[in-house]
Amino acid sequence: MVTELGGGAAAVSAIQAAGTLPVFLLAIPAGVLSDILDRRRFLVAVQFFMALVSTILAFLAVTGSLSVAAMIALTFAGGVGAALVGPTWQSIVPELVPREELKDAVALNSLGINIARAIGPAAGGAILAGLGAAATYGGDILSDVLVIGALLWWRRASTADKALPENFLGAFRAGLRYTRASKELHVVLLRAAVFFVFASSVWALLPLVARGELKGGAGFYGILMGAVGAGAIAGAMLLPRLRARCSANALLLGASLLSAAVMVTLALVPVKAVAFVALLVLGGAWIMSLTTFNGVAQGILPNWVRGRALAVYLTVFNGAMAAGSMGWGAVAEGIGVPSALLVSAAGLVVAAFVMNRVKLPTVEADLTSSHQWAEPLTADPVANDRGPVLILVDYRVARDRQAAFVSAMDRLSTERRRDGAYAWGLSQDSTDPERLVEWFMVESWAEHLRQHQRFSHAGADLQNEAVAFHSGAAPPLVTHLIGIDARSLSQIGSSPIL
Repeated sequence: MVTELGGGAAAVSAIQAAGTLPVFLLAIPAGVLSDILDRRRFLVAVQFFMALVSTILAFLAVTGSLSVAAMIALTFAGGVGAALVGPTWQSIVPELVPREELKDAVALNSLGINIARAIGPAAGGAILAGLGAAATYGGDILSDVLVIGALLWWRRASTADKALPENFLGAFRAGLRYTRASKELHVVLLRAAVFFVFASSVWALLPLVARGELKGGAGFYGILMGAVGAGAIAGAMLLPRLRARCSANALLLGASLLSAAVMVTLALVPVKAVAFVALLVLGGAWIMSLTTFNGVAQGILPNWVRGRALAVYLTVFNGAMAAGSMGWGAVAEGIGVPSALLVSAAGLVVAAFVMNRVKLPTVEADLTSSHQWAEPLTADPVANDRGPVLILVDYRVARDRQAAFVSAMDRLSTERRRDGAYAWGLSQDSTDPERLVEWFMVESWAEHLRQHQRFSHAGADLQNEAVAFHSGAAPPLVTHLIGIDARSLSQIGSSPIL
């Protein structure tokens, strides 16, 4: 539609960026909302908003008022809706299936989303060519209505813990703390960002390739997207066998090389039949990469922060796609579409081999709650918002074992930070060198109680490894120190201390 309205490479790239930039800007707040709100009601409300955006686009198309500027603005609005629902759609998967089926359900959900992402544009191109823009947007409105109906039919069980509800800012900070402390997630985010910056060129420039290099219209573009969809389905069917034989790193390397080969083919062989076959290959490579990234991310995340951490992943994904789309559009304006595709293909090949040295996480630890920590004892009731809270854990460790103990505690520190601690340390008593004290701080009493709930079986294994170095007759002594101020002193009936 943009090319038919007279837009060039920059306008086409701007449409791509308008759809993905809101996810980059809003995915993390959306992830927070998905973790603290009723997910079914939240999804219904946003689907209504997205249906309204499509209704406005349909009205503009019927009245002949559709313009490039209006399409960019309303695509951005639709992108806002996509940003809000993205983390929530992925987060509800554990609510829909038993725990033993979660891994397969996550894979199926990822395949469904990305196959739909490929088939949707193909259907849109076919409807656009046959019935026009108004009917195309009308089909989108119908899809929103069907989704709303499915959500209203779903009776969501109440699974969230109501005793310690999180507010938006607290949940936002907890999500960022987890992301900052998770080294495994850092690897996934780095690999995804590098891949999508280079791979985005084929999506940003494909409409121009279809119209300019291949001399096709909207209908032919729809055929090409249909080839992507067919390739995605074929790739999805082959993926279980490939997973059984290849590691996640090998799958990503293969997907990168196949995607680069498609870019080179589109740039050097402007033949419609060849482009159709190339797009079949691209669909398979794309679903392979997306499902691998998503599967690894889901496998390393606990349920309590799943929406927020997936939102960070979606932010990186869409930020890389938006930046790549704008960047490759500008490159294409300067050196031409074929040359831009060749440059991006070369960059993708180099990046694939360099990033293959940064291995993706392979171990899926048990991140369910261990309930290992006993409820903390208090002399008086403690208000949930009191804080900060300093937790001390006293160990006795022989000097010849302290180096190994410190190494074990360093691994445990990551777990403490991911579960809510904003500071952590290990100190030695100057008068008793065998007394080592672990200390960490959380922002409030409620957050520390949530830390009790979040402590996983994987974290328990790390803690047990550290406790094994303890030589005292009794278990390590745990002390809780709560910050005081004038208000908290009045709550516990104490006089101010000067």
